[in-house]
Amino acid sequence: MDMPLKKAGADPATANDYSSQYALIGAGPMGLAMAKTLIEQGIGFTGFELNSDVGGLWDIDGPKSTMYETAHLISSKKMTEFADFPMDAEVAEYPSHRELKSYFRKFAEHFGIYRHFRFETEVLSAVPLGKSGEGWRVTWREADGTEHSAEFAGLLIANGTLSEPNMPEFKGSFSGELMHSSAYRDPEIFKGKRVLIIGAGNSGCDIAVDAIHHGKSCDISMRRGYYFVPKYVFGRPADTMGGAIKLPMWLKRRVDGMILKWFTGDPAKYGFPKPDYKLYESHPVVNSLILFHAGHGDITVRPDIDRFEGHTVHFKDGSQADYDLVLAATGYKLHYPFIEKSLLNWQGDAPHLFLNCLHPERDDLFLLGMVEASGLGWQGRHEQAEMVARYITGLKKGIMAAKALREEKAAGFTRATGGMNYIDLPRMAYYVDKATYRNAVTSWIAALKGGGK
Repeated sequence: MDMPLKKAGADPATANDYSSQYALIGAGPMGLAMAKTLIEQGIGFTGFELNSDVGGLWDIDGPKSTMYETAHLISSKKMTEFADFPMDAEVAEYPSHRELKSYFRKFAEHFGIYRHFRFETEVLSAVPLGKSGEGWRVTWREADGTEHSAEFAGLLIANGTLSEPNMPEFKGSFSGELMHSSAYRDPEIFKGKRVLIIGAGNSGCDIAVDAIHHGKSCDISMRRGYYFVPKYVFGRPADTMGGAIKLPMWLKRRVDGMILKWFTGDPAKYGFPKPDYKLYESHPVVNSLILFHAGHGDITVRPDIDRFEGHTVHFKDGSQADYDLVLAATGYKLHYPFIEKSLLNWQGDAPHLFLNCLHPERDDLFLLGMVEASGLGWQGRHEQAEMVARYITGLKKGIMAAKALREEKAAGFTRATGGMNYIDLPRMAYYVDKATYRNAVTSWIAALKGGGK
């Protein structure tokens, strides 16, 4: 059952002083984790959320949600949930978006987060008042259209990474329906249609299975190969199978590669291209249904697209086919429209930040949730939030560990890849190695708790 909307206690239109507070943008999983740790550390903040409730993209009715009706977690609830707020026993092992929306609302209620947020509120701009520590001017618009502006001590950005569609440009023009997966909601859209899915990531494969069940026919266009991981191994969620012994990557690849062969076989025999990179150098596809349907002849694997011509799609191998609907599951771009890109230290396809969240020069600007790793879960993001909150309080108290962290991030750094050579794609530009990343973050948390390092 949906919980009633909770508004923030103070009215920004009449409040005079936010100068000691932080502005927190976003109430999705990362924003909630950040809000919880700010409360625990006694840091004042006001949250801003465009939707009418918490949950981010997991609320399918939210104005920026890219969710679809058949969507479920690709990781198990045990490996995804917040450690100090486990999901209810009756929640499925791979929860639906509706179960997760309820989970986040319960989380916000339990930790007293609602009263800190202003909902149906859009942040329009965030501008620094000067150098680090001199604060930010934040301007926002309420649901009734009124705009307000106030000065804040700092800025915490947690507006998510999966809301701005990455729509490629195609040669020619398509006479049928062309859409991005961000606009996809219900498989009824495929009824009676010849469908082409572009992109075979996790969403692309999920949506392809929907199209197989509801469309007249379904093909999938792939630029590169993927490693396919089943959701269950020996009757257990696959991501819970890792033992207590941490294997070196060369051995982990060998062991896990053998397990994949046992449970998924060789996708190439169904027409899928072979990956041109090693296992774990890109995010695997957690979906064995696509292989099931390929084995039954329900889907045809096509190469990359050359051009459109009316209803005909020409592929780069010289083949062609006619379609009524083309859906591009081509991912998302990082998007922070309310702040100048230069302020976030962008390098290439993503901001370059220490441990993906700490600005090298500013101590009043933090970018939360811009981190991906296989198996990181929301607990890994909660740790990121805790490190940030403890860093803020540590600087205020003048503890040695906070000063050491400030010096380390200012001295230059590389992304926490653990030596992995991730493939050169925009979606991999902020990918990290889970063990390397969590070890670094939890080490700083321990140091900030103890005061030294």
